[in-house]
Amino acid sequence: MAFRYPERNQMRLFPVSIEDYIPEDAPVRAYDAVVDMMDLEEMGIDTEEDQVGNSRYDPRTMLKLLVYGYSYGIRSSRKMERAVHHNLSFIWLMGGLQPDHKTISEFRRTNKKALRQTLKQVARMCIKLDLIKGNTLFVDGTKIRANASVKQTWDAERCAKTLKRIDKRIEEILAECEKTDRAEEGLPSEVHLDKELTGAQNLRSKVEEIWNELKKSGEKTINSTDGDARPMRSRQGTHASHNAQIAVDDEKGLIVSSDVVDQSNDRGQLSGQVDNAEEALEKTPEEVCTDAGYSDTDDLENISSDIKLIVPSQRQVVEKKPGPFDRENFHYDKEHDIYICPAGKELYPIKRKDRRGYKTYRVERPETCKSCEHYGTCTKARLGRQITRLKNEELRDHLESVYEEEESQKTYKRRKEKAEHPFGHIKHNLQVNSFLLRGFEGVKGELSVLCSCFNIRRMITLLGGVPELISAVRGLSNKKQLYRTA
Repeated sequence: MAFRYPERNQMRLFPVSIEDYIPEDAPVRAYDAVVDMMDLEEMGIDTEEDQVGNSRYDPRTMLKLLVYGYSYGIRSSRKMERAVHHNLSFIWLMGGLQPDHKTISEFRRTNKKALRQTLKQVARMCIKLDLIKGNTLFVDGTKIRANASVKQTWDAERCAKTLKRIDKRIEEILAECEKTDRAEEGLPSEVHLDKELTGAQNLRSKVEEIWNELKKSGEKTINSTDGDARPMRSRQGTHASHNAQIAVDDEKGLIVSSDVVDQSNDRGQLSGQVDNAEEALEKTPEEVCTDAGYSDTDDLENISSDIKLIVPSQRQVVEKKPGPFDRENFHYDKEHDIYICPAGKELYPIKRKDRRGYKTYRVERPETCKSCEHYGTCTKARLGRQITRLKNEELRDHLESVYEEEESQKTYKRRKEKAEHPFGHIKHNLQVNSFLLRGFEGVKGELSVLCSCFNIRRMITLLGGVPELISAVRGLSNKKQLYRTA
């Protein structure tokens, strides 16, 4: 069988128009059409053309570059710069414009807040196209590394130790300088000790700033590279990371809203994510479903009672059969606010300051438990058996009963395939191992763009292809057309 060999000197006839470079069903046309429909003024992007100074690149075209680049895992401004020179789809998208990496990076940096609105714009298009119903939402979170090293995480103890070490070194340098001056009197002096002293003093000032920031913020730790990143544990170990949150619609698995928080777990996050989703949907969902990581009753009671919450408790997830003397076999008498143990003994509430959100119950006299035949099996405590109860235990009991319903079980079963799919796409297909931007404004904007990329790709599939998506998006009414074609 003969081989086909390349011939670089072969004459070819390229199209005379950039428009002819890209076929009608190329995905880049879908991203182009979606960004065309975005309201840049509402997003907060400056669209004023009549300004003094040198001409700028069209902000809508720059936004297209970011969204399309992110959709194929190209997030570096330098890689985008190469793409607009050598990649035909990028050349078509930019219409021949070739901004350098500094221009791309600066546009992204100055529009962090505006980038947070991209997902809201895309979600509203999906709502108008009847792809998002907003009846049932799934909330989930994942940890994504920050653009910072965990070694740059400081706490009060580390600051104190470092300052002590620096002060000791400064004293040593000053002593060496004095000794050198006496030994080399009348000779040219060496400057390396002066440089080391300056470096030590600068480092001391930096550590003092970090320590003052810790005291001012009240945080236990702070990262000197990205002040909003926190050390978080994951399967890959402990890294400086952010906790990314999304709300996904049950109808087609499209993302409704996104957010980034600095807590290392999901406790206390659900009410805030529901508020974000309501703002994007402009209505209240009927159901919200998530995993046991969000089962914080203090937070869940802030959610409207009109929303059906499907959130299992930690004990439901474990699915461990309770033993004869486990808490589940202690009867609670609501009228008298006491617990009755399996042996018929009464446990009364006691005052404890160290258990916020909990009430503690114990027998009145330790002899009550010590004289019981089950002492040693039920408890070995010197003061007798102790039971803790949430102050809003009734809410947890209600949520557990809701979770056990047959319809709730069906909804919860769909949660995994709907809520975890977007994060799988972002991390695996888009190759997002860490954020590029720093600070909450940056990472929230970056996550919003990534979620928009997921939605647009899903829209192409759901609507039947690129031409169908373009036709549907351009057919939306009451949309501000800010993009001026040449």
